[in-house]
Amino acid sequence: MTGSRIVFCVSSVEHLPAWVDLALRLAGEDGNVFLRGVVTVAAGQSLSEGAIPARGLRDAIHALALIDEDVNDKVNVFVEYQPLLPVFDDAKKLDADLILCQWMGPDALTGGLTTDQMLQMAGCDLVLLHADAPMWYSEQPVLLSLRGGPNMSLGVRTALALAGGQPITLFHAADRTGKLPNLRTILQSYPAISRTVTAFSDIAEGLMREGRDHKALVMGATFTQPEAQRSSSGGVIRWIFEQTDKPLALVRAWRPEAMDFHPPDASSTAVLRSRDDLSTRVDRWFAENTFHSSEFAELRSLVALKERQGITISVGLPALNEEATVGHVIDTIKTALMDDVPLVDEIVLIDSNSTDDTVKIALERGIPVYKHPEILAEQVGSQRGKGEALWKSLHVLKGDLIAWVDTDITNIHPRFIYGLLGPLLKRPNIQYVKGFYQRPIKVGDTLQAFGGGRVTELVARPLLNLFYPELSGIIQPLSGEYAGRRTALETLPFFSGYGVETGLLIDMLNLCGLDCIAQADLEERVHHNQPLVGLSKMSFAILQVFIARLESRYDVRLLEHANKTMKLIAYEPDRFALDVEAITDVERPAMVSIPAYAERRTM
Repeated sequence: MTGSRIVFCVSSVEHLPAWVDLALRLAGEDGNVFLRGVVTVAAGQSLSEGAIPARGLRDAIHALALIDEDVNDKVNVFVEYQPLLPVFDDAKKLDADLILCQWMGPDALTGGLTTDQMLQMAGCDLVLLHADAPMWYSEQPVLLSLRGGPNMSLGVRTALALAGGQPITLFHAADRTGKLPNLRTILQSYPAISRTVTAFSDIAEGLMREGRDHKALVMGATFTQPEAQRSSSGGVIRWIFEQTDKPLALVRAWRPEAMDFHPPDASSTAVLRSRDDLSTRVDRWFAENTFHSSEFAELRSLVALKERQGITISVGLPALNEEATVGHVIDTIKTALMDDVPLVDEIVLIDSNSTDDTVKIALERGIPVYKHPEILAEQVGSQRGKGEALWKSLHVLKGDLIAWVDTDITNIHPRFIYGLLGPLLKRPNIQYVKGFYQRPIKVGDTLQAFGGGRVTELVARPLLNLFYPELSGIIQPLSGEYAGRRTALETLPFFSGYGVETGLLIDMLNLCGLDCIAQADLEERVHHNQPLVGLSKMSFAILQVFIARLESRYDVRLLEHANKTMKLIAYEPDRFALDVEAITDVERPAMVSIPAYAERRTM
């Protein structure tokens, strides 16, 4: 059979290249293999425990997807108590012909489901294969045990894939009256079968005896039916499984007319997930949507994805007096991601009226520079703050994917970009990616600790847990490194100052839901830590953004009664007083609503 679409469920990466080779044989010429990882979390444990195993599966599967173009590189890894449920749903969406699944045996749970449940719920042809090692590469024949019927074509197809050019033996048995299947018809229909063996009694013993000279066994499978209709095949399969050390494949052809015993539609993944409590949904998101930048270090594969999708990528660098670091940031990104590998299409500096040599350094490196107060000044005026610079950068950046990276990073590395872009290129449903990292906290020259940021841990994450628990799995909601799709970013309002990250995260959740958000581990970020008074002002602004969004959610008015100025303590050798500073963020509308932007995007 040519052109088959196969979903291959991977739960173990041991001997994975051999498994993928077998899946490609099953797919046939011009076929396609979709790899789907399944991580089963034991009942009673948090789904977030599956994050590290999921990363390991993604790494192994991505590596194999690079080897063969017939293996689809859009890899999903499902972390569930029963992760084969979303695989079955996925297979239906892909219009798959067959699911190949690593099988643990009759009594074991494969992806949280029993063998019977898998046979009932697949929704297409199903091959369950148990193999401790890829013994199908040996030169022995394959033993096929089927009487004919609807499983025969699938059984022969599976046996051919396992045989790899070696002969196939058909083991057939007489029924209780001694009547044999029509062997002539079977052999005429399936010329790949070169030998037949007939059993009249002790079928299981005969099958086992014949199997000793074969490298793999292929058997038809049925799921358990009511007692009056139950066959003895399940007992034979169990006995063979316990006796043999050969690869054992169970095949079941999908027959919609034989679905009397299938579970109702209410068992679908969508319904089950809708019944999950919020904590479980967040745990699952954490395990499935938390990536590591190392997963995307193969840059040429990202370039291939970008070109295949026909999209462009921009990097925006917000800056204010960063002459000490901006040159190194630009050089690192430009050399690795533009000159060596054409992943990034443009790098643009968005300057907030620096008074040092920041702009000069960027221009010397051939990087376009825009001063954010001058962008759209006649149409919308200008506000102070990083959020204003990011909002206006949408007007001058050209890319379909936009990544923003702060310019004060002293240990900049290309992973700060490709770690953010990877999930967007690999997973079409993801709209927004936040970076996270370990941050060394220094006081003077002394390293005090590693952490996620003081405002993050003392203000942002506690408030998210209180009022937006869907976002409680975000490790660093205030990180300055993030990326998103223009089509989503242009529809969101931006706060002009410190609150921009908080506002974007909450609004992105409201726009498209938790599953469209991802986070990527960028390892370690080193920059100049702000003094405590600066963090106090940041917290003051972020609190106002939280209150503004809570006002919208609960239809209350609080900010109009709140004080917008903050008294800052001046404690100096010759001065002890209170300074007053107005700290507030202006909420900018969605960029797509600005006529000049809309006109430029349609040119």
